[in-house]
This record gives sequence, structure tokens and C-alpha cells, in this order.
Amino acid sequence: MAKKIFIIEDDANILSSLQAKFSLEGFQVGTSSGNTEISDLLAGIKKFKPDFIILDLILPAVDGFEVIKAIKADEEISFPPIFIFTNLSDEDSRSRSTNLGIKHYFIKSDFNIDEFISKFKKIIANIEKIK
Repeated sequence: MAKKIFIIEDDANILSSLQAKFSLEGFQVGTSSGNTEISDLLAGIKKFKPDFIILDLILPAVDGFEVIKAIKADEEISFPPIFIFTNLSDEDSRSRSTNLGIKHYFIKSDFNIDEFISKFKKIIANIEKIK
């Protein structure tokens, strides 16, 4: 069965690129532009039931850190690993993410889309081996 990824990204070009490339790699992809209330975002995640979440921290309607907290606080969806893919390269943002239980933090400017997907696939392969 194909792994499911839920991507929360407000940049339409990045979102469509990630969606297309992950689909080509055999993943089922659900998306949100992050231009909604957290409750609606959580409802979308619950409906899709992803194995992994990719989250941009800079979103138009909600704060990415609040999204992490809301996901982690909801027992129904608190289990998928969250991968941060953001332009926030400051140590405070990275530290806040780590303190919220995030293990995978990527700066958009450090990767092109293909490099990010390759890194993502290596990480999830390691996660699968551990299970």
C-alpha cells in the first residue's frame, strides 16, 4: 500500500512540485495551502490519515508552531512524523521545533525539490527499518 503524505505549504509552486514529484514516486498526497483555521487543517489531516506530514512554518492564516502543537495534542493524528520544510533558518525556530518533538528540519534554500525528496525517502526508509 502506498505511503500517504500530507503537505501543508502556502507557496503554490512548491506545493504543486512536491505533490507531483511525490505522486510520481508512488506516494498518495494530500495537501493544504495553510490558508485556513487550525481546526479545518486538523480535520483535513484526520480525513486523509497520513503516514507523514510535511509542514512549512510560515503560513498565511496559522502559525506553523501552533499547527505542530495542535497535531501533537490530538491523539487521533499525533503519530505521523512531521518534517519541517521552511525558509526559517534561525536557531530559535529550529530550537522551538526540536522542543516540540520535531526531528526533521529542512531549510528550503539548502535543497532543491529533488534533493529534499531524496533525503525524505532515505529518512522514511530508516524509520521503516526501525519499526
